[in-house]
Amino acid sequence: MKKEEAEGRIEKLKKAIDRYRYAYHVLDRLEISEAALDSLKKELFDLEQQFPELVTSDSPTQRVGGKPLEKFAKIQHSQPMLSFNDAFCEEDMRDWQERLEKLLPASKINQLDFFCELKIDGLAIELLYDQGVFKSGSTRGDGLIGEDVTQNLKTIEAIPLRISEPSAIVRGEAYVSKKDFAEINKNQEKSGLAVYANPRNVAAGSIRQLDPKITASRKLDFFAYDLITNTIKTHQEKHEVLKSWGFKTNSFNRYCRNLNEVFAFYRRCQKIRENLLYEIDGIVVLVNDNQLFQELGVVGKAPRAGIAYKFELKQSTTVVEDIQVQIGRTGMITPVAHLKPVRIGGVVVTRATLHNEDEIQRLGLKIGDTVVVGRAGDVIPDVVKVLPELRTGKERIFRMPKRCPSCDSNLLKPENEVIWRCPNNNCFARRQENLYHFVSRPAFDIVGLGPKTIDRFLEEGLITTLADLFELKKEDLIGLAGFAEKKADNIVKAINSRKEVSLGRFLYALGIRNVGEETSRDLANYFGTLEKIKDANLTDLEQIQDVGPVVAQSIHQWLKEKNNLLLLEKLESLGIKIIQKQRADSQPFKGKRFVLTGALKEMAREVAKEKIRLLGGEISEAVSKNTDYLVYGSDPGTKYLKAKELGVKTISEEEFLRML
Repeated sequence: MKKEEAEGRIEKLKKAIDRYRYAYHVLDRLEISEAALDSLKKELFDLEQQFPELVTSDSPTQRVGGKPLEKFAKIQHSQPMLSFNDAFCEEDMRDWQERLEKLLPASKINQLDFFCELKIDGLAIELLYDQGVFKSGSTRGDGLIGEDVTQNLKTIEAIPLRISEPSAIVRGEAYVSKKDFAEINKNQEKSGLAVYANPRNVAAGSIRQLDPKITASRKLDFFAYDLITNTIKTHQEKHEVLKSWGFKTNSFNRYCRNLNEVFAFYRRCQKIRENLLYEIDGIVVLVNDNQLFQELGVVGKAPRAGIAYKFELKQSTTVVEDIQVQIGRTGMITPVAHLKPVRIGGVVVTRATLHNEDEIQRLGLKIGDTVVVGRAGDVIPDVVKVLPELRTGKERIFRMPKRCPSCDSNLLKPENEVIWRCPNNNCFARRQENLYHFVSRPAFDIVGLGPKTIDRFLEEGLITTLADLFELKKEDLIGLAGFAEKKADNIVKAINSRKEVSLGRFLYALGIRNVGEETSRDLANYFGTLEKIKDANLTDLEQIQDVGPVVAQSIHQWLKEKNNLLLLEKLESLGIKIIQKQRADSQPFKGKRFVLTGALKEMAREVAKEKIRLLGGEISEAVSKNTDYLVYGSDPGTKYLKAKELGVKTISEEEFLRML
């Protein structure tokens, strides 16, 4: 920046900062967040450092104010380590409670009470005790399988190496205190190394050190927050039991009789947040009754009966250097702000979604504007506010393109919709996004086939459609730079290993507009076969819960288009086998409830669950008197003991395979 430009920017920053400080300190009115105000002051400070001759006595900056491993083995969790959905305000929390009450019988609604925990900014881990001795510890991983970090966890003094209970599975959070985090970064700077962005990064990096001596030097701490058992009535009691066994539990955690008490606890946590010895980013609210918690079940990767009630957005200010549009797999055109890089909550943010044309007009945003950017739930970058008083006059109005930047087709915006779309199914950008979606984990889950590899195949002309992936041969790839024989062989094998797929995953992989994972599973469960879905009319489709006229029309229209039908035929001819739901008269597990425990050798836990569902059975995570079968693998744990106690039939993995 030239001196003349800097001088103008400095004057505007000084006026803006004084205005916001006055509003906050004198009028008691918060017009922008403290984080955003700090960001403006930082920009002013940096400019004054660059041009010290421009510093004046009235500048806000002049105010005086108060044994090493080679690699980690894998450990399968006895029960999935789930994550929580987020809430950001009291309205979100009330909506959550209403959803729970709709799922419960009237007699149990009045039983809803809660246990609240501080949401520590650390790393979730699982501890396994056998014969009273700490046997193994693992990270969350993908929720089903984590990394064995036992030796590193033994360096944490807060984790007991022996407990009074013969066997137990304990979960909790490993973290670094604020004081130790500052000391670690101080040592990083002395060594000429990059500083860590936040305590969680330090905790995660420390836990995954191959040398336990390095982990020990980081002085990690630990809070226990869950015990995997079905013999304890409430979550509050779990904490009491954990404490009696010698685990460190958080003394700030609280039992709350209702949401009003939850809100009071949340506000108290906001007040004490800065004085805590560790970082928190909200609270976790759990239905206290463990039986109700289990009965409410799981949606996706989150239990219905728990939610993360996050603190307000972390915000900063930056400049919108450009606005470009992004084309999605369904043709949706999304404007994206390209930002001058800014660090928010420990992450460098360079882009933020603007959602649609109406949102840009609502914000009054121009290219070149200084804006407040927040990370919703500390994750998704979002433009919160425009600061027009910092404009120079060089800002430019953004206009949505009328033609697709990828294929030059005329963009369309249906009446009563706010989204512009590219209608061309053969648009390169749409096909590219479709391929990314098709191979993703919830769809065909083809390991090793990421966006960069797909882009390479598209550039080389090896693929143009979804079906082309299944025609790739090792010989096609060996000639490409960076594709040695082993890598080429692995990719082709990974693709061919996914030729058998459940109906729900298959429907999701097709990328039908408005059809997500849940709707795909609902379609599969209701109709059972792809042919029945193809034959269904709009009325038939609308019989499914949560499928309204718009979603039904999307499904019906997609399955009537000639190119899509040709794609389905092509996939079938290439050997894609859809595992379809069994007919009612051929479902031997119908009405039977299964619980799985221990490590299965012959198949992944999720594959076993899918096969049970296809044969009409139900899956439960907890053993109860309503359980029909407990299927156990190696190291079955407390579920096996509970099943024996209740007289539930237990079958080994070998017996289960014979049943299948």
